[in-house]
Amino acid sequence: MAERALARRLRYAMEGAAVAAVFAFFGALPTPVASALGGALGRLLGPLLGVNRRARQNLLRALPEASPAQIERTLRAMWANLGRVAAEYPHLKSFHPYRAGGRIEMVGTEHLDEAKRAAGGTIFFSGHLANWEVAPLTVTKYGLQVAVVYRAPNNPIVERLIWRVRGPVAGFRVRKGPSGVRDIVRHMKRGDHLAMLVDQKMNDGISVPFFGREAMTAPALAELALKYDCPVYPVRVERLAGANFRITVFPKMALPRSGDRAADVQATMRQVNAHLEAWIRERPEQWLWIHRRWPN
Repeated sequence: MAERALARRLRYAMEGAAVAAVFAFFGALPTPVASALGGALGRLLGPLLGVNRRARQNLLRALPEASPAQIERTLRAMWANLGRVAAEYPHLKSFHPYRAGGRIEMVGTEHLDEAKRAAGGTIFFSGHLANWEVAPLTVTKYGLQVAVVYRAPNNPIVERLIWRVRGPVAGFRVRKGPSGVRDIVRHMKRGDHLAMLVDQKMNDGISVPFFGREAMTAPALAELALKYDCPVYPVRVERLAGANFRITVFPKMALPRSGDRAADVQATMRQVNAHLEAWIRERPEQWLWIHRRWPN
């Protein structure tokens, strides 16, 4: 047991050192240069990884109308996008949606005004699209208190490094899991806003269609929105050219209120998945296809 714990600590330390070196290297470069280099490395190295097979399988199942050539182009472009995301981490503090030269084009600020005027908190949701790390900027830089729900890395050293570069722009941190649920409830009761990425698989979630196939989906967004009667706003992030983005805040969703709680949760998450699917279909190369989203 002690030997395994020591081996784990050594592995964590080595992984942490590697991530710190990557952040330092890309952080020393100008933002557009770092992003371009990260994209080139991702395009080159990503297809060599074993997880590329899962990404191809997901694409083939989700987009059966795509030709083999289109699938391969999408895969290479996906890896380029992920390489850019990694290289852009040390530069997150330089992105700003409401400042000239902030590299973010903003659409839908009238919905943020609406959220600011709301009596209680609101929920903003998005997915792992483009560089999803810039999405919370939409809310935090607009002067709204936001709690960001995230899945913590297994390596605590890596987690600290990520939050060192992400922290100034991301708002409050809320871990997924039982302790996170308590934090979320506290924030919602206080009237804070909540930001969630809701496109990943949750084994003990509910089955909701996604790209025409049933996918286990976390129902927390719908349950919170219905329980606390708070509005839900879809937020889309698109990569334009290089390290430039468009963030669109859409009008709040019309939530079902049939009186059947389970049916309302299911209907709400169908709407959420429909938003995500539409965005992904438009720019499939900007989504995280490597995730095990559907059952085999």
